[in-house]
Amino acid sequence: MLIGVPKEIKNNEFRVGLTPPSVHELVARGHRVIVQTGAGAGIGLTDEQYTAAGATLVPSAQEIFAQADMVVKVKEPQPQECAMLRPGQILYTYLHLAPDPEQTAALVKSGAVCIAYETITGPGGGLPLLAPMSEVAGRMSIQAGASHLEKSKGGAGILLGGVPGVAAGHIVIIGAGVVGTNALQMAVGIGARVTVLDKNVDRLRQLDLVYGNRISTLYSNAHAIEEAVLSADLVIGGVLVPGAAAPKLVTRDMVSKMKKGAVIVDVAIDQGGCFETSHPTTHADPTFVVDGVVHYCVANMPGAVARTSTFALNNATIAHAVALANKGWRQALRDDVHLKNGLNVCEGKVTYAAVAKDLGYDYVPADSLLA
Repeated sequence: MLIGVPKEIKNNEFRVGLTPPSVHELVARGHRVIVQTGAGAGIGLTDEQYTAAGATLVPSAQEIFAQADMVVKVKEPQPQECAMLRPGQILYTYLHLAPDPEQTAALVKSGAVCIAYETITGPGGGLPLLAPMSEVAGRMSIQAGASHLEKSKGGAGILLGGVPGVAAGHIVIIGAGVVGTNALQMAVGIGARVTVLDKNVDRLRQLDLVYGNRISTLYSNAHAIEEAVLSADLVIGGVLVPGAAAPKLVTRDMVSKMKKGAVIVDVAIDQGGCFETSHPTTHADPTFVVDGVVHYCVANMPGAVARTSTFALNNATIAHAVALANKGWRQALRDDVHLKNGLNVCEGKVTYAAVAKDLGYDYVPADSLLA
């Protein structure tokens, strides 16, 4: 199979779909890999490293999309990339379709086979291709929040860890999954006062056993969320419904009652966000203010630490890339139910139930297309 790796074009996105070691894995199995010139330059992965791994360099994304049987990316395709996809071509990347009707329509129109990292499941449960980026984003959420609590960034001027004689700041984390757990590790580490909310009492029990009286845990409901948010200096939104739009757990009314200069970091913004006042931002212009509350809603947070993120992501994605290349998409999906769960759009049909429901498409089960 001929596999193509274009340079990412989303704002301030320096990650790359395949690292040189991943290219070597594919080439060693008899596949050909073409990489756009400079695709990894932003994180120190040189063209020479790619050619040494066996890749062939091409100068433009147009050539990648025109030639490749499978395109491997990181972020969802931008409109000009969607327009270059063709029927039967495999697109293997993050998609986050539920809050993005324009992208979904473009992918349906393309006829391509679109496999989303974020809905591929794992044998032990969970979403193993989403997890490494959720780990990065969860950890980054605390440092982003701490930075924007500084007065010069529009925040209230609070040091989250406090100092002797002055109370620490209060961090509220909504969701105790991968994002929330990694945010919690960082929050406890800097000495903040931390409250974690989740509907899974067993998960809260586990966190209580690990952290004891260093954190407070609350069962998540509208009343508990409102009480916690109104007392918070920093609120982290880390709620995920796989493949579906994130629920709006913090309302505009709650935000209007929050402390002035408090900060919201909406890590769920890729799936539409879990704050009613959220909308996507970029690393170039990361924040906006609503009712005196600073909102940080960058849709590709891990892109800020692009080298770490790229290698962490490739650790998770390469095995499925090899399977798709070795077997072709139909056989690879027949053989692996977890990879099949990643199929979101295929040959003009929406094959992921949550996306179809949220965007009003007819749902076509993947199995019907695998004959």
